[in-house]
This record gives sequence, structure tokens and C-alpha cells, in this order.
Amino acid sequence: MVKRDMNSFNLNVAKSFLGKNVNLHLKDGSVIVNVQLAAIKRDEMRKEVFVSCVSYGKGNTLQIPLRNIAWAKLIDLNIFLS
Repeated sequence: MVKRDMNSFNLNVAKSFLGKNVNLHLKDGSVIVNVQLAAIKRDEMRKEVFVSCVSYGKGNTLQIPLRNIAWAKLIDLNIFLS
């Protein structure tokens, strides 16, 4: 039996953050700050799922493997805009 962490970042959690600005905390300890989750893509050849992120204000797109993301923290943009 495989024990799973209840707070693990999975496909369903990623779908709930689509279109929202978040800080992505990766499993290697790094953080990608203030990105909007734009899309979820599957690569059938490599059997992998990627999360497409757009950086705030710049429009650069990143593709991060879903398995590399530990968790995400929602950002309140009203803090930045006021």
C-alpha cells in the first residue's frame, strides 16, 4: 500500500489553480514567484504532464513537469495593485 500526502500537488489540484496567480514551490526547494497557471498539457510520448505558467507582467511562458511541483500558494494581486 502506497501512503500519499494529503497536501501533494496533483492534476486535480493543478486544475483548481488554472487562471490564478500563484507562487510555485518545487520539490528541489526553489520557488517560482508570481506566475499564472495557464494550461495543463500531456506529453503522450514521454508519459508526462506539464503545467504551463505565464510570468506576471512579462508574458514569458514556462513549462514545468507536474511531478516537480510540491505545492502552490495563491497570491492576492490586490496587494500589488494598491
